[in-house]
Amino acid sequence: RQLAPGAMAFVMATGIISIGLHLEGITLGSVVLLWAAAIGYVVLMTATVARLLLDRSEMRADLSDPGRAFGYFTFVAGTNVLATRFAVDGHLTAPLVGLGIAGLAWFVLGYLVPWFVVVDARGTDLTRRVDGSWFVWVVASQSVAVLAATLEPHVGVGAGNVLAILAVLGWGTGLGLYLVMGTALVIRVLRHGIPADELSPTFWVVMGALAISVLAASRLVTLGAHPIGDAIRPLAAGLAIALWAFAVWLVIPLAALGWWRHVRRRVPLRYSSAQWAGVFPLGMFAVASLGRGAADAVPVIRSVGWGFLWVAVAAWLAVA
Repeated sequence: RQLAPGAMAFVMATGIISIGLHLEGITLGSVVLLWAAAIGYVVLMTATVARLLLDRSEMRADLSDPGRAFGYFTFVAGTNVLATRFAVDGHLTAPLVGLGIAGLAWFVLGYLVPWFVVVDARGTDLTRRVDGSWFVWVVASQSVAVLAATLEPHVGVGAGNVLAILAVLGWGTGLGLYLVMGTALVIRVLRHGIPADELSPTFWVVMGALAISVLAASRLVTLGAHPIGDAIRPLAAGLAIALWAFAVWLVIPLAALGWWRHVRRRVPLRYSSAQWAGVFPLGMFAVASLGRGAADAVPVIRSVGWGFLWVAVAAWLAVA
């Protein structure tokens, strides 16, 4: 009954670090985390289905809660991250099935979640409730773009066109949502502030959403000779570096806020599923930096990615 809507953040965090270790040739660690993510996915899916059957009223209440509703997008992102990990191993069927399931969930939740949140919050100031979990919607959108662009070279021309369109749709939607969510978060900070006890690890997703946008842009650049791919490629290549630079800038204030929360304000550091939402951005930033550094032949960016990969591994072990 009390399963958090954002519980799939465990799969997101574990899967993305598995991808990072794979990129660095650390096969054993990557495979171990791949199996951990896959088992976690099955367990959490089973629990979610059970909750849907037995505690539907609890799930409906979560959909109306601005602090919990956007956690449902971790299902979309978790499915796509796990499917992408299988795709980099050369599998095709399972990732395509995963993309179909996640794409449908992304479309449905993209209208369902904001509808319930806005309708049930009539007469209240929603800007007081904006937090990092809202940016999981951005991550989910960009995860659709990453997986679709990853699979595009391995299918026929007709299916490739569909995947290219889906990749651009996910990327563009994610960028638009980031602007909306970012504006809402700035309004909250300026008008209401954020108490220390509300500065949960999910605020790291603000940076993670940028990092996965960088990765999605990098994958869009590699799309085949599709009209929509040719149109988006120059924009994606330029924005990838700009988004990466902004993600770098965000790391320091986010780390400082964590220090202020736990050291200065002495908020106890206790386990919750939200901790995984704080691990995922570290791994995502590492993978995006490794990919961007390799694509642009910039050793410094790749070195930043290598360093953050081990920070992410340490964070994963600590939360585990």
